[in-house]
Amino acid sequence: MEPERRRRRPAVSCILCRRRKIKCNREVPCSNCTKSKNAECIYRDAPRAPAQTRRQGRSVESRETSQTSLASAPDAPSALSPLSPSISTPSTATPNHQYHDPSRPTTTATNRTADLVARTGSHARPARSQTVPEQGHQAVSSSGPSSTNTPVSTFTKNSRVETRTVNVSGNFYFHSEHRLASAPQAVTRCVTHKTRLFGQSHWVNALALLNDMFDVIERHLRDDTSTVFKVEKRCKSIARIIKSRRAPPWPCAPTPELPARAVADALIERYLGTSETVFRVLHIPSFRRDYESVWDPGSNPDPAFLVQLKLVLAIGSSTYDSDFSLRSFATQWVYEAQTWLSAPEFKSQLGIPSLQTNILSLIAREATGIGEDMVWANLGATLRIAMYMGLHRDPAGLGPRITTPLVDEMRRRLWNTILELALQSSLTSGGPPLVSLDEFDTEPPGNFDDDQLPGQDGEDPVPKPNGQFTQMTMAIALRSMLPQRLAIARYLNDLSSHGTYGETLKLDTELRKAYKNMTQTLQASRSQLRCPSNLELRAVDLIIRRYFLALHLPFFAPALEESAFAFSRRVIVESALRIWRAAFPLPLSASTTSDDLLTRIAINGSGFFHTVAVQAFVVIAVELKTLIQEEGILGLGPVELRPDLMAALQDFKLWCWKSMETGTTNTKGYLIACMVCAQMEALQRGMGEEEAIACEVKAAEEAEDKCLVLLQGIEAKSRQPQGAVEIDGAGGGLDLTPEYGAEDWDYMASNLMFDSVGVDPMSWMFQGLG
Repeated sequence: MEPERRRRRPAVSCILCRRRKIKCNREVPCSNCTKSKNAECIYRDAPRAPAQTRRQGRSVESRETSQTSLASAPDAPSALSPLSPSISTPSTATPNHQYHDPSRPTTTATNRTADLVARTGSHARPARSQTVPEQGHQAVSSSGPSSTNTPVSTFTKNSRVETRTVNVSGNFYFHSEHRLASAPQAVTRCVTHKTRLFGQSHWVNALALLNDMFDVIERHLRDDTSTVFKVEKRCKSIARIIKSRRAPPWPCAPTPELPARAVADALIERYLGTSETVFRVLHIPSFRRDYESVWDPGSNPDPAFLVQLKLVLAIGSSTYDSDFSLRSFATQWVYEAQTWLSAPEFKSQLGIPSLQTNILSLIAREATGIGEDMVWANLGATLRIAMYMGLHRDPAGLGPRITTPLVDEMRRRLWNTILELALQSSLTSGGPPLVSLDEFDTEPPGNFDDDQLPGQDGEDPVPKPNGQFTQMTMAIALRSMLPQRLAIARYLNDLSSHGTYGETLKLDTELRKAYKNMTQTLQASRSQLRCPSNLELRAVDLIIRRYFLALHLPFFAPALEESAFAFSRRVIVESALRIWRAAFPLPLSASTTSDDLLTRIAINGSGFFHTVAVQAFVVIAVELKTLIQEEGILGLGPVELRPDLMAALQDFKLWCWKSMETGTTNTKGYLIACMVCAQMEALQRGMGEEEAIACEVKAAEEAEDKCLVLLQGIEAKSRQPQGAVEIDGAGGGLDLTPEYGAEDWDYMASNLMFDSVGVDPMSWMFQGLG
């Protein structure tokens, strides 16, 4: 039996004294280092204080503990400002850095455990019934009913976290900086949810503004008599079944099958009239030439072009009709493209056609709702491929010309589109843009129409004047505001950002000035015979307004209580309303279907144009609630509200429902919309608290029951056998003419693989262009 090994005592001397084997007095610096004029006195562990000092420290700690116990009374003043940007957030915080729900008694054991962990930094997992800080700065509330509505906050030197458990949305951890009571209300810097971290621009930050509603209604929804959560679970189960049946098997090998010529033509025109007007990816004459060759009898189209074509069809399908009846086909096309891009052909990806396919794949995933949450992450790979190809360097500075004017201009266009997508995905995901102005010198694209490229008779084409409208005008207009928008994205989502209100106002001034200049340029082009369409102007306006909204949104909650932020409140509300009207120029209640293409994108798609509507709704809802409360305090008559805000609030409810009808399986948006509308109605009618809660609970139950019926109907249709579909002999495509219902379409996937032997996957783009 081995003798018991003695535990080594921790080193208490400084490194120099230990090396010289002399006695150290354990001061900083120690006496020996002072005598030897040693520049640094370093301890491997913290120097241990003498016994007398340790006794004095324990005495001081005991006095601080008893002071803390006295200060934890309900009437004790707070040393910290409230964290959550909610109207009803408690205005006091206990000195042990926990918020307490008045309806829930706080046990002495819980306080002792929290204080112990706060002082020792223990990582031990507490009992399920306790609420303690975890990892030194996070507080995780238990899942038990007794602690569901208790927001808990712990603090470190520079940040603190409040955890709110909301069953309809999951656990959210709101990170905020440490501020004193005399400072303005703290703003949320980022939010962690599950395995993700969202910056300030992510829409979930707006969700914190509805915390007061969640706090009140959560307890009642958990009542045994309420069926909301039970029905929500059934909806989730059905949604998973629908998604699994909608997704094709993986890997999804690309096939040569296409829809009928008439349908394909319509989808391409939809794409060229929407996405391509703002995010330039294709050289349209070259694309149309290769597209025509696909339909030639006996043609053997390049598989790389067919993959690119199907992505264009998938993007166009989101605006093909108001019901998104081609969703299953769009999903198939996107899956085929993902299989193609994941093939281990690495060098072939370093070309313009492959880069175009990568970009189209990202746009198509947002348009069809396939992994749209990961677009920001995948865009990083596309950005680096472009930089590896040298697109971040202007072609004029790459030495002697070895390419054509068309290739040079396409390189500028694709780099410009990648920058736009980097900014857009940064706002949507709440992640940093991961690009700066110092990392590229590529000039903005020239003001060319596509038919000007390449130049005639070997001459270089001449760009048109800036004031003359071309197919590049909208992209160039957005590029003129790139520095201001990039600064805002970095300010909101970068880790190093301090987020002062003075900096917010400075960025607002710069963005507003650039937006004014851009607006004047576009307005001048409207007087010409050829001018931007209404859809193009609204799309650009929506994109820019999104930056105003994201920039000021962190200060919306303080603005509801402090006049110092009144400007931000006005900017936020007006931006939200303008965003909503840009996406939905006509009330959704006016008709059951919409022929407006931007409205269809907002309803059928996902990603940027979808989440912007969510942010606008939350802002409008909170503003209306605040107005009702302010009018109720200051006036005795009936409350008069802005009709434009009320119309937008009702439209959001319809928008959520239409989105589910077109294929969205998430019911939480509609559930929250119904609860908020019920809350607004209760406040406007002056209901008591219990009556208002009953109204909200009833609205939630009715909403979930309605969603369940809808999802059950969609799931039943997905089980029905699909009928045969005729093949269009002229083009070799599928006959998807309108006489076939969506449930009767069958994809008729071919078992034949593409024959790519001897085909250069890079050659089809510029053949015959000189």
